[in-house]
Amino acid sequence: MNGNGPPFAVPLVLLLSVALLFLFFPEILSPLRPLPPQSQISPADELDDLALLTRASSGGGASHLSSSSNKLKIAFLFLTNSDLHFAPLWQKFFRNRRSLFSIYVHADPSVNVTPPGGVFDGRFIPSKRTSRASPTLISATRRLLAAALLDDPANAYFALLSQYCVPLHSFDYVYGSLITNPKFDLSDTPESISHGVRLSYRSYIEILEESKSLWKRYTARGRFAMLPEVQFDQFRVGSQFFVLTRRHALTVVRDRRLWRKFRLPCYGELKSACYPEEHYFPTLLSMKDPEGCTRYTLTRVNWTDSVGGHPRTYGPTEVSSELIQELRLSNNSGSYLFARKFSPDSPKPLMKIADKVIFRD
Repeated sequence: MNGNGPPFAVPLVLLLSVALLFLFFPEILSPLRPLPPQSQISPADELDDLALLTRASSGGGASHLSSSSNKLKIAFLFLTNSDLHFAPLWQKFFRNRRSLFSIYVHADPSVNVTPPGGVFDGRFIPSKRTSRASPTLISATRRLLAAALLDDPANAYFALLSQYCVPLHSFDYVYGSLITNPKFDLSDTPESISHGVRLSYRSYIEILEESKSLWKRYTARGRFAMLPEVQFDQFRVGSQFFVLTRRHALTVVRDRRLWRKFRLPCYGELKSACYPEEHYFPTLLSMKDPEGCTRYTLTRVNWTDSVGGHPRTYGPTEVSSELIQELRLSNNSGSYLFARKFSPDSPKPLMKIADKVIFRD
């Protein structure tokens, strides 16, 4: 023996180090696994998005939300992979309020979506393919936010909607609830209101920290895949549809750290529990600014009769004044402002009750 130890000592240390590295950071192995087609985001798409998000991060401006201005806008962000079935209802909703809203539509380019014209004319942004329960929905939402931030500094609130969403109130009610009504958010404290004016504005995003499936959702990419950026006690779940302040829209487009984790694909038996679009936004904003969020959504959805992970879908025979009144009821705010999910053949009965029920507040 020459005193330098056995010849296999150094290789053994290296092997142990590599094994521990893969044990605690399994996402390193992800390039070695085939990506599920529905979760795949190409490097070209990633670079393209990065350029857009970088422009929005630097050129999006600061928050201009102020109760003293009547020129603030609500940006309505439509995320769709089909025609906008309820465009006639939305046209009526937006009628004669051009200076108070902006519209942006992200339509899956693999689907031949017919532009409905009217207020939607010219409002389709450059889009990429999306698929349910995949990070592509996060990317699409970030593109919408970035486009709205860059397009108009007056955009103060950003409402994400799907093609199956409908308004439950008139535009004036929605605008007043978000911008001027100091009593709309029932979780506001007396200290947050002065002389009838709201002192601070918060995002309406559902943030839940207790769920039966939370651990399965957290470990769907691998038991340690989210570490060290996201600890399990920081992981949140919530509705995909929200209304964000400009401050929080900027937070989303500026994020790179958490996105690197949530873009990882899910594998194995836990793949069915992977809904990144329901986790990324509530987790990010809960970590960055929990006090700046109401922790509830303004879009009503019925999960009691869900089928295949989809919420209850209301058909044309169910549309009534009573249904609209029921969908408005909220324990957290003055009312829900939007509702989903309505079937594509429901526009006619909704239009019949639009003026007398939906837009009569």
